[in-house]
Amino acid sequence: MDLNFTPDEEAFRHEVRQWVAENLPPDISHKVHHALRLSRDDMQRWAKILGKKGWLGWGWPKQFGGPGWNAVQRHLFEEECALAGAPRVVPFGPVMVAPVIMAFGTPEQQKRFLPGIASGEVWWSQGYSEPGSGSDLASLKTRAERVGGKYIVNGQKTWTTLGQYGEWIFCLVRTSTEGKPQTGISFLLIDMKSPGITVKPIVLLDGEPEVNEVFFDNVEVPAENLIGEENKGWTYAKHLLAHERTNIADVNRAKRELERLMDAGWQGDHVGAAHCAPLAAMYFNYRKTTIYGGSNEVQRNIVAQTVLGS
Repeated sequence: MDLNFTPDEEAFRHEVRQWVAENLPPDISHKVHHALRLSRDDMQRWAKILGKKGWLGWGWPKQFGGPGWNAVQRHLFEEECALAGAPRVVPFGPVMVAPVIMAFGTPEQQKRFLPGIASGEVWWSQGYSEPGSGSDLASLKTRAERVGGKYIVNGQKTWTTLGQYGEWIFCLVRTSTEGKPQTGISFLLIDMKSPGITVKPIVLLDGEPEVNEVFFDNVEVPAENLIGEENKGWTYAKHLLAHERTNIADVNRAKRELERLMDAGWQGDHVGAAHCAPLAAMYFNYRKTTIYGGSNEVQRNIVAQTVLGS
C-alpha cells in the first residue's frame, strides 16, 4: 500500500497552504502559536473568512454548499490550517448540528438554518449534558411539552462550551417517559434569545468561563424547530456524535502542539519552559476529552463492535 500523497493531493495541499497564508489574520495566528486567549471576535472572524471562501463547511457535500472534498482533502485542509496557526473552528454549527439538519431536517429547515452556519454568521451551542446526565446521556430530564404549535421547555443543561456566545442551541429534550429512556428523547433547535433562557458561566481554574450552565424556564419553542420525528432524537444524537467524535480527535492541532514542544526543547531548558508554559493549562483542560463525546471505555466498545461485530 502506497501511503504517499499523490501529485494531485500535494497540489491541493499547496493551494490550501497558499490561501491560508494570504487570508489568515496575523494577529489571530500569533495568538494561536503562543497559546494566548482567543476572543469571540477572533474565532468568528476566521469562521467568516472561511465561510466567504465556502470552506467553513469543509466536510459538507456539494448539494448543501460544501466543497465536496474527499477524506484526504479534508485531512490536508485541517493540517494546513493547524500548521499555519488558524484557530480551531468552533464545531457546534458546521461539524455537529449541520450534518443532522442535512440528514433529518426538512427542506424548509435546511434552507432556514444551513446558510447561517456555512457563512459563520450564526453561533451555535450544544445542549446535551445535564447535572446528572453526562456520560449517561439517556437519563436526561430537561422536559419539552407539546402545547398546540409549540413546545414548552423546562430544565437545565451544563458544561455548555462557549455557551455565553451562543445565538442558537440544539438540545436533546425529554418528550416522553414511556418505554426505554432513549425512546422518549427529541431533538430541538432553540433560539437562545427566547424569554426564559438564562446562561450562567462556570469559571475554570484558569479563570476563563469556557463552559456554562443554561437554564430553561417555560421557554416557548415553535414546533417547526423539531428535527425529524418526536421521540426519535436519540437516533439523531448518535448521528451527531459520529461527527463529534471525529472532531474530538483533533489530530492536526495535536501535531502542531507537539512540534512546538519539540522546538522548545531544542531552545534550551530556560527558554523552553517559558515557551511551553501555556501548554500545561491546555493539557489539563483537554483531559476532558477522555469523557465527552463518550468516555474512553465507550469509544473502545464502539471500535470493537465496528471491527469485530456485535
